[in-house]
Amino acid sequence: MFNGLSTPIPPSDAELASQALNEESGYRFPSFTANDAVTLGLSLRKRFRMSSRHARGAGLVISIQTISRHTLFACTVGDLGGMSGMSDVSLDSWSCLEGMIAVVRRTGHSSWYVEKGMSAMGKTPKQLDIQGDYQIRGGAFPIWLENAPCCPIAVVACYSGSSSDDHRLVVTALRDYLKKIYKADGAPPPPPGPSMPMPASTAGVLDSSVRRDHLSDVRKDHNDNF
Repeated sequence: MFNGLSTPIPPSDAELASQALNEESGYRFPSFTANDAVTLGLSLRKRFRMSSRHARGAGLVISIQTISRHTLFACTVGDLGGMSGMSDVSLDSWSCLEGMIAVVRRTGHSSWYVEKGMSAMGKTPKQLDIQGDYQIRGGAFPIWLENAPCCPIAVVACYSGSSSDDHRLVVTALRDYLKKIYKADGAPPPPPGPSMPMPASTAGVLDSSVRRDHLSDVRKDHNDNF
């Protein structure tokens, strides 16, 4: 999108939240095993190690857990409190990661969607009752099965300190891994379905009707101004 001076306009928080919902509905697995978790986790590790951010000294922590808290994969990219000064991984990194995973368990949505949706609605964590150890920042994403729309089966998450970069790393790895799965099976990926429902216990978090109305209003105001 451009303004009168042909300067790119960054997407609004509402548009980013809408994109995140599309990612959640489109990236669904036919099945998800411990082997899938290891393959996906190693892919995330490899991608980050090849990134310019890691070359500049950034570190990463990765965790893939079932929705019932069983760890399927976990690793650190960089030194945990090392003396080299080459990576910024610490014990706090794991605490932040667990807080992001808790957001996904609480809402059934990616932590990036919750962050951007909350901002677009002008809400605070206190207003949405997402406080305490929750970390509302991008990087944690729900793993959905095609035939199980009631709740996610697992959560994949990474933390390097950059909300947008961490979310992009996770969704890109998921997208490419799913492409390989469907290519190996000789079947096309399923079309994106409707956004997944929230668990009943958190239906008040980012209420869907408010969300739709707000996104529509934000887009209308945005188009009217430009």
